Amino acid sequence: MKKIPIFQGACTAIVTPFAQRGLDYERLEKQLQAQMEGGVSAVVVCGTTGENATLSQDEHNELVRKTVNLCRGKLKVIVGVGGNNTEQALRKAENAAAIGADGILMVTPYYNKTSQKGLVEHFSYVADRVEIPMILYNVPSRTGIGIQAETYRILAEHPNINGVKEASGDFSLIARTRSLCGDALHIWSGNDDNTVPMMALGALGVISVASNIVPAVVSSLCALCLSGDFKGATELYCKYASLFSALFIETNPMPVKAAMELLQTDSGRVRLPLTEISEEHREQLKQELEKLGMTV
Repeated sequence: MKKIPIFQGACTAIVTPFAQRGLDYERLEKQLQAQMEGGVSAVVVCGTTGENATLSQDEHNELVRKTVNLCRGKLKVIVGVGGNNTEQALRKAENAAAIGADGILMVTPYYNKTSQKGLVEHFSYVADRVEIPMILYNVPSRTGIGIQAETYRILAEHPNINGVKEASGDFSLIARTRSLCGDALHIWSGNDDNTVPMMALGALGVISVASNIVPAVVSSLCALCLSGDFKGATELYCKYASLFSALFIETNPMPVKAAMELLQTDSGRVRLPLTEISEEHREQLKQELEKLGMTV
C-alpha cells in the first residue's frame, strides 16, 4: 500500500512560547514566520519540544487553533496528541481534525508498560476514528517502550497511519522496518544528528529541534539528501554537528530555549518540572553559536 507522505524535508518541532501567565501568541507568530522564511515544510505543535505534557487542555486547543490559522496555506501543521490515556489522545486528535490540522503525531504511551499488541490497539483506536493521517512517534528513551519492526508492519497496513518519527537511534530497526513496510510507512528522523544516515536509508526528512534556530540549515540539509547529494549533506551536517549536539546538552527543550534567548528570539522559560540549563552549559551553548557566526 503506497501512501502519500504528509510532508517531505524539514519539519520543525516548534517550541511553545510561554508568557508570565499563559501563552505568548505574538511570539508564536514571529516564530512561525521565521520557519516560513527558513523554508521548512511543516511544523509540529504541542510535541515534546513544545512541552505538551505541561499544557492544559484549553491551552492545547487554543495553541493548535492559532497555529493552524497562522500557517494555513503556508506550512503543514501536525499536532502532538499522544499520551498514556487513549481516550484523551482521541479527544485531542478529534479537536486537531476539526480545527483543520494536516496530521497528528502520537507518541508511544509512557508509564502504562503496554505490550506490542497494546501499541497496535492504542494507535489503531485513534486512527480508526479520525480522518487526518497519523504519524507514530517512537522515542523509547523517554517513554520506556519501543515499537518493534513487526509491529510497524502491522500498523503500516492501516490506511490512516502515514509514517513514523523514529527517535530510537536503532539503525538496524530502521533498516528492517524499511524492508518490511516499504512505502506503506514513511519514516522521518526524530533526531537532528541522525538525519543524514536515516535519509540514506530512505527517510523523507526530519522532525527537528535545531530548526527552531537554524531552519534554513535544516531545510538545506534535507534538500541535499532528497536530491541524492549525500556528500554535500555530510559536509553541511559536519559544520553544524557540534551545535546539534549542544542543543541536547540537557533535556530538550531546555537548551534550545536557552539558545533562542541568547539569539534574542526569546520564547519564554520552560515550565516545571523542567528548569533553566546550568550556567556552564549556557556558556558552552553560547560558544557554539559564536563559532558559527550567530549573533548572541
